[in-house]
Amino acid sequence: MSKSRAIVYRVTPANPGAHTYSVVCTIADPDAEGQQVSLPAWIPGSYLIRDYARHVVRITARCGSSNTPVEKIDKSTWRCAPCKGTLRIEYDVYANDLSVRGALLDMTRGFFNGVCLFLMVRGCTDRPCRVSLERPDGARYADWQVATALRTESASAWGFGSYQADNYDELIDHPVEMGNFRIGEFDVAGIPHRLAISGRRRADVARLTADLKKLCTHHAQLFGEPLPMDRYLFLVTTLAGPYGGLEHRASASLMCRRSDLPGPNTPQDSKPYRRFLGLCSHEYFHTWNIKRIKPAVFEPYDLSREAHTRLMWVFEGITSYYDDLALVRSGLISDESYLELLGETITRVTQMPGRYKQSLSDASFDAWTRHYRPDENTPNSCVSYYTKGALAALALDLRLRAISQGEKSLDDVMRALWREYGQAGVGVPEDGFETLASAVAGEDLGEFFDIVVRSTSELPLERLLATLGINLRYRAPTSGDDPGGPPDARATALSTSLGAKISDDNGRVILTHVYDDGAAQRAGLSAQDELLAMDGIRITPQNLSELLNSHGPGDDVSCTFFRREELMSVRAKLQTPEESIAYLMPDEAAPDDVVQRRAAWLAGTSKIPSS
Repeated sequence: MSKSRAIVYRVTPANPGAHTYSVVCTIADPDAEGQQVSLPAWIPGSYLIRDYARHVVRITARCGSSNTPVEKIDKSTWRCAPCKGTLRIEYDVYANDLSVRGALLDMTRGFFNGVCLFLMVRGCTDRPCRVSLERPDGARYADWQVATALRTESASAWGFGSYQADNYDELIDHPVEMGNFRIGEFDVAGIPHRLAISGRRRADVARLTADLKKLCTHHAQLFGEPLPMDRYLFLVTTLAGPYGGLEHRASASLMCRRSDLPGPNTPQDSKPYRRFLGLCSHEYFHTWNIKRIKPAVFEPYDLSREAHTRLMWVFEGITSYYDDLALVRSGLISDESYLELLGETITRVTQMPGRYKQSLSDASFDAWTRHYRPDENTPNSCVSYYTKGALAALALDLRLRAISQGEKSLDDVMRALWREYGQAGVGVPEDGFETLASAVAGEDLGEFFDIVVRSTSELPLERLLATLGINLRYRAPTSGDDPGGPPDARATALSTSLGAKISDDNGRVILTHVYDDGAAQRAGLSAQDELLAMDGIRITPQNLSELLNSHGPGDDVSCTFFRREELMSVRAKLQTPEESIAYLMPDEAAPDDVVQRRAAWLAGTSKIPSS
């Protein structure tokens, strides 16, 4: 078969009310023995088998003027009967997934990832692809636009029409947004960057684009020019609840709360806006670290099955380290604000007893079955390669700075990683990152990685942060959802602990996690129990802290609760709260050279800045 002949797709938002896309895939010269087509089982960047083929609700085929039988041969694959001439496969896809990983269509907007809609044509994945994006019928959709990083063929900017990709891998790496959105534009290193915001939010787009330009410029300068893409697009959807992002080679899909975006009077240190900028930073950093610097098992992707690697902490943890660090380095937040964020990250790790049971290496390997499938016991059995991975990256960065007297840092490792693997298009072997980090350090870092990555030992953060004149301290929580930060004189630390995490379910107090060896677990309480009363006093989400503070450690209290709609009661012996809330304080008495090392770290320089 000639590989120069394109696979052609036509996508029509056929029935927004029924959440249904209609797609036509045309193959000019199908396999003479019967063309096989399939949909991926997972999407790059989200490591869970999702089986996108389950959303295909109808599929038929025609060859010339005749119907061609289509047989499903496994959960994701169909085989069309042998035929001569052009094969035209028509199918409908149900799309009602409000996330960055799937597809959605209703009367307000359309969104899809290529893995949801574009059939992979067996034997033709390296062929060029053409896509015609059709406008939905009806006056309601007359002013809809299109936002995608796909290259245009005969479509105007932000318009419906024809788009193209060099191969299937590129085709599915450019999500598509349809609807009404506000637009922002800016350049970084001569490369056009665009922003499309959907949803009802009067955001200060000028301020947002100015801040994103600073952020993206930081990442571009870290890895070095030229940028690896010739255009970039931020697809932002504002909602009431869902939050997250997914990286792509020339774009990022982002979901945030409406209040996360800046308004005309939003202060620069606004926590919701700071969080959104961190999300943008994270996904943009992935342009290098995972989209082009990849583990060897992703070269090439096999989207039909899991691909396990022990390096997820490198690709997600290091990215999580830089996402907030870039905010302070680009001048978007203060040093104090960044240290607050770092303290919150440390807190999230210290509140997971599972860090004593699962190493970063194992957490990375188990991403498919544990990180993406959390349950009520996850905090007791697992550690996040995002959060602990970020702290491992911090530890490595500070270790490199210490042993080189400020000459080298993690920045140098990332640049070396980009040169050796990303630019070369070669996958990183399982020992590749450690080998490269040791080369940059000028010494074998095997013992460091044994402790930080391959064991469940505590990270040596207190000692390493002290080299920068930063004191790591801990305190007891003031509430069940205390995120971290220095002690607040207006808030009272909890005097006792139940050893459990609760959620407010419309006023009901539900145990979501019961921690190992805590008072709740010892008493026999379980996740999903609904707490009703403590010593005969009704428990509410608002008064639980007050009730706990009315007792002391060791007090024996009666807990009344519902389990599976049956009324029960147990006695629990309250415990002293663990000092698990981390906060960071600059050492006011640190000598000048230590203060300069701290300034160099926060500024993104390796050498101590001249005074």
